[in-house]
Amino acid sequence: MTAELSGSELAAGIRAEVAAAAVELAAAGTPPRLAVVVATADESSAWYVRSIARAAERTGIACTVVDLGETATPDRIRAELAALSADPAVHGIILQTPLPADAVVEDLAASIDPAKDVDGANPLSLGRLAAGLPAFAPATAEAVLALLDHHGIPLSGASAVVVGRSTVVGKPAALLLLQRDTTVTVCHSRTKDLAEVTRSADVLVAAVGRPELITAEYVAEGAVVIDVGTNPAPDGGLVGDVDARSVSGRAAGLTPVPGGVGPVTTALLLRHTVDSARR
Repeated sequence: MTAELSGSELAAGIRAEVAAAAVELAAAGTPPRLAVVVATADESSAWYVRSIARAAERTGIACTVVDLGETATPDRIRAELAALSADPAVHGIILQTPLPADAVVEDLAASIDPAKDVDGANPLSLGRLAAGLPAFAPATAEAVLALLDHHGIPLSGASAVVVGRSTVVGKPAALLLLQRDTTVTVCHSRTKDLAEVTRSADVLVAAVGRPELITAEYVAEGAVVIDVGTNPAPDGGLVGDVDARSVSGRAAGLTPVPGGVGPVTTALLLRHTVDSARR
C-alpha cells in the first residue's frame, strides 16, 4: 500500500505555533504584518493570495494585499517593494507571480529586504541558502523537507532526485536536501531518459509543473514521492505532477494534491513572518 503523506496535520501544528507567537508579539507592541504585492489579473493567483490572507488573519497576522494592476511597470513594482522594505510596520513581503510580461521576478525581488523576504525570492536569499548562511528558504521548497521530516522519512545517505530546476522550488529543494546529507540529482527538460534517472531515487520530488508527468515507470519500488505540482484539471480541480493512480501500490508514500505540500507552504510563510517580526 502507498501511504498518504498528508500535510494537513503538520500545517495545523505550524499555524497553532504561529498564532501563539502572534499574540506574544502583539502584546509586546510588535503586531506581525505581511504584505503581498500583486501585479496580475490571473484568477488562480488571486485565489492563492486570498487563501494566504485568510490564513494570516486566522493566526493573528495582519495581511495587506497591494494590488498594482496587471499593467504595472517594473519600476512601479520595484518602488513598492522598496517602500515596504523600508516600512518598520511590515515584517514579511511576498511578490506574487505571474508578473507582467516585461518584468523579471528575480530582478524585482532583489528589492525585497532579505530580512523580510519570507518566500526566499531575493537572489541574495538563495545565495545565502547555498552558502549555508541564515536566510528564509522559499516556503514551498522548505515544505518538502518539513513533510519528509514529519512523516519520518530518513534522508542522510539517501538518493534524492528533484524534477524541476526553478529558483522557487527545484534548486532550493536540492540545496536543502544536500544540507541533510542526501545525494541529489536535479533533472530538467533536457535530461536524457528521465525515467531511468528518477527510478534511482529513494526520494523523488516532482516540481516541474506538468500534469501527471510522473507515472509508475518513473518511480522505484518503495520510493517516497513528494508531489509539488498544482495544475488545473478539466473538472475545475487540481492535479499534481504525479499520476497518483499509476504510482499507487508502487511508491511507499505519496503526498496528495491538494492537501500535501500546499497547506504546509502557506503555514511556513506565516512562520517566517513571525520569525521576522521577532527579529
